[in-house]
Amino acid sequence: MQFYPFFMLARRPDGWALLLSLVMAWSVLGQQDPPAAQDDSPATGRPGILEKPMDFSRPPIIVKPPNGPSPSQIERSIDRGVKFLMMTQNKDGSFGTHETNRITEVYAPIPGSHQAFQAATTALSVSAILEAKGNDPEVQVSIEAARQWMLENFRHIKRATGDAIYNVWSHAYGLQALVRLREYSADSPEMVAKIDDLMRHQVDMLRRYETIDGGWGYYDFNAQGRKPTGSSISFVNATVLIALYEASEVGIEIPEKIVTRAIKAIKRQQKPDFSYLYGEYLKNRPMMGINRPGGSLGRSQACNLALRLWGDTEITDNVLKAWLYRLYLRNGWLGIGRKRPIPHESWMQVAGYFYYYGHYYAGLCIDQLEPEDRAEYQQMLSEILSKYQEPNGCWWDYTLYSYHQQYGTAFAIMAMQRCLPAEDDR
Repeated sequence: MQFYPFFMLARRPDGWALLLSLVMAWSVLGQQDPPAAQDDSPATGRPGILEKPMDFSRPPIIVKPPNGPSPSQIERSIDRGVKFLMMTQNKDGSFGTHETNRITEVYAPIPGSHQAFQAATTALSVSAILEAKGNDPEVQVSIEAARQWMLENFRHIKRATGDAIYNVWSHAYGLQALVRLREYSADSPEMVAKIDDLMRHQVDMLRRYETIDGGWGYYDFNAQGRKPTGSSISFVNATVLIALYEASEVGIEIPEKIVTRAIKAIKRQQKPDFSYLYGEYLKNRPMMGINRPGGSLGRSQACNLALRLWGDTEITDNVLKAWLYRLYLRNGWLGIGRKRPIPHESWMQVAGYFYYYGHYYAGLCIDQLEPEDRAEYQQMLSEILSKYQEPNGCWWDYTLYSYHQQYGTAFAIMAMQRCLPAEDDR
């Protein structure tokens, strides 16, 4: 099972009963479609529906006006998130830990899985702090401690076992963090050289862990050898491609072949409405809930962005706008899964950890729009995120050992950062 090793449920006292109920729910979800979308115009009196959901020749008609927070409120929200990250940073400079009080957790063979989880969480956290407060003297100690931890530990991140390849997340988000650390360290040629060398190492690790059909996955339950033989996963491909693109922008050489193969893997999973299959192993079930638009809400933004960055002219501004609006309009499909304890137990087989991931890449999509076109989409995104910030300043969507509050907060901070108007417009 790609989604979750359900044999872990046997560790729970009620495990077998819960497994039976999940199997029954799964069979129902696999057979039932969600309510059909209506091709309504504002004149119908049913606001909030895209007028023509399959028409990407023009931007969507916004019939449900967003009501997001003010720029000053967004800034205060970001400040609270950054303070949370700094307060919870480990003494060694990293973020997140393996600690948990749950009986059942995500399958994570030790120690490699947790090394990968912590590395990815640290990378996301330092990226968020740098984007939001990189010029603030108060965060320099935090940034420099995280930078040192990354320099000392990222060369040792690798596949945990033949079947658990969580390190692909570490290498991708590590690259993005290193791009930002490179700019932060620009006044030290020696430090920049170290960072560049570590970035090249991350690229090489991604080359090694590419699946045989192109792209990347994070499980390989039929591992046959050193090179992963598992399924290419659409949003993992997107995550890696976006990181590789950012690295290429600062002069890091990226092997053309791995980019080409990953693009082809995403395109094989692309549907006509620019939704995407969860993974290639589900190509024979295109109408399964997880593969329908509601199931794709958390990954269409990342997949569209990755293709656009690498030159796909089909991903127009209107495609990005339509999927930004869909994320706002149909956020309930994604939101129902938020904070649920078992992956993929929600409607459309959505897992909780899709939530802030999807909104982060929505923020990156907003960056692709012309400045004069961003305001409504910034309002949409900030309206969603502002209401879910926790009293302690964090955001989280799924309990993952003790990594979730940090990575959720990092995703949300970087998304909220892209909801602020340009300095000249404030």
